[in-house]
Parts: sequence; structure tokens; C-alpha cells
Amino acid sequence: MTYTFASATILLLLITDPFGSIPIFANALRNVPPRRRPWVILREVLIAFVLLLTFMFIGDAFLRVMNLSGLSLQIAGGVILFLIALRMVFPPPESDNPALLGEPLIVPLAVPALAGPSALATVMLVVSEAPERRLEWIAALSVTMLVCAVVLVLAERNQKVLGERFIIAVERLMGLILVAVAVEMLLRGLKQFITQLPAG
Repeated sequence: MTYTFASATILLLLITDPFGSIPIFANALRNVPPRRRPWVILREVLIAFVLLLTFMFIGDAFLRVMNLSGLSLQIAGGVILFLIALRMVFPPPESDNPALLGEPLIVPLAVPALAGPSALATVMLVVSEAPERRLEWIAALSVTMLVCAVVLVLAERNQKVLGERFIIAVERLMGLILVAVAVEMLLRGLKQFITQLPAG
């Protein structure tokens, strides 16, 4: 599957799902003073960015060490994206976990809310498709993290202005788009796998 800057950015935004992360951030920051919350959010977004950027650079080496092909990563990525998309469209019941005490660090905001296994696999997949365009993928990741930071910093205001139902509707729409992306990845991967099979 050939990615462009725009398609890679959209895919990363769908995976990181900043709107879907709003409840996670709201719960984790409940005991943090309101004036401190934007700085905590920016710090966690920066940590997630550094982690995803690191995987962009070590992705090729990781595939070689694990003896994995780009095709297997594409098919596996399609499966993972499909499962994530289903959870976005049909979310599980909300847990009754209490808010964290004190100020969260890395977990659960940077990891896994933003830089979860699916996001790490996605950046590796994108880079494996065209390693020579790594600067373009870094730019796509930078735009994605910038959007995540803006959405999450303004989360409380967005919820008041747009309403919780609108935000939920946007997340469902992102899930539907991600389902289509996942199916396309699976179909392309399977088609390439079939063409590589020996004839007869």
C-alpha cells in the first residue's frame, strides 16, 4: 500500500484517536490542578512523539532481527487496525476505575493512550513501505502529534462547546473510516501474498 504525506497523517490521526483519548486524559488528570493540566498534556504528547519517532528509526532493524517481511507486517497491521476500529465503533462498557492519584507520568497518557502498540506498529508499517521518505513520515507524525496536543489541551472547552454526543459521533465516524482502511490493507496484503505463491 503506497502512502502519501496526507494519507499517512490521516492514518496516524485515526490510530492515535485524540477524540477517543479525551475521556482517558480527563480521568487521569482529575486530581491535577487545572492550571497544570495543559503542561502535563504537552509533556505526555512529547513523550509519545519521541517514542513513536524512535520506532520510526529502529523499525527496519526490528523487522530484520525478527525476520519479518513488510508483507507480514501489512497483513498483521490490517488485522490490528480492524480490531481497533471495531472498538471505536462499538466501544466496550466504561470501566469504573477511579482517577489516578497525583500527576500521571508516561502511563497511561503517553503510553498506551497515544503511543500504544497499534500506533507503534503503524509507524513501522509506514516506514517499511518507503524508508527513503522517512523525513516525510516524520513530518506526518509531527502534524499528528500537534493535532493531538491541540485537541487534548482544548478538550474541556471542546466538550462544553460541541457536546459529548458530537465528540462520540466523531469517534464513531473515525472508526468507520479506519475499518475501510484496515480492509484495504488486508486486501492488498492478501493479493500480494497470492501473487507470490508458486504457480500450479
